[in-house]
Amino acid sequence: MTRLVLWFAALACVAINVQAAEVSVAVASNFTVPMRKIADAFERETGHQAVLSSGSTGGFHVQIKNGAPFEILLAADDETPLKIESDGLGVEGSRFTYAIGRLALWSSRLGFVDDKGEVLRSGKFERIAIANPKLAPYGAAALETLTRLGLLNDLQPKLVKGENIAQTYQFVATGNVELGFVALSQVISDGKISRGSGWLVPTALHDPIRQDAILLANGKDHPAAIALMKFLRGEKAKAIIRSFGYDL
Repeated sequence: MTRLVLWFAALACVAINVQAAEVSVAVASNFTVPMRKIADAFERETGHQAVLSSGSTGGFHVQIKNGAPFEILLAADDETPLKIESDGLGVEGSRFTYAIGRLALWSSRLGFVDDKGEVLRSGKFERIAIANPKLAPYGAAALETLTRLGLLNDLQPKLVKGENIAQTYQFVATGNVELGFVALSQVISDGKISRGSGWLVPTALHDPIRQDAILLANGKDHPAAIALMKFLRGEKAKAIIRSFGYDL
């Protein structure tokens, strides 16, 4: 009887492995770490494996237009997926907002950034990092924040632009730049900014950073891609997303 049970269990595992597949996902840099956790949970539940590529949303848009074999895009904005759908490169009706990002002003130095962002007016820094606003929505939100604060003209000469939000974070984390605007998800732990010092930028200072997902044309008939899009809407994925400081 025991051997029979083991045989059926082995047969079930074989069946799962036969059905399991890989899905290629382009992930905005700010969402890389949360998506790794989601991908692990997705694989445990479905057997499918999400193969992640991280980069700027603008960069991915160019790659997708040039035929990159991604099946899902997790963008850092809602405009790029809309353009992709309009261009016939994405599945119509598959777009949805998976997260709303939060912007943070951050320094790897303890006590350097106050909890109201007044350090921006202090002049006590040589350089401030932002992501390239032409490619990265978090960079655009940073420029919008400085504009609404009336500080853009004064701080323009001090701006250092990263290719994406991951590179921007590295500029600040290594101490090469004193402070910078990063994604809250990059510096949050246990619900608060816990490394260095930071200011959570009020949402009133920039337009909402609505991050949309879209099923790309390459994934239209791929069960693993369709399954991941469904998983991203589920409670397990939402719990992970919330834990990194995103709104839903």
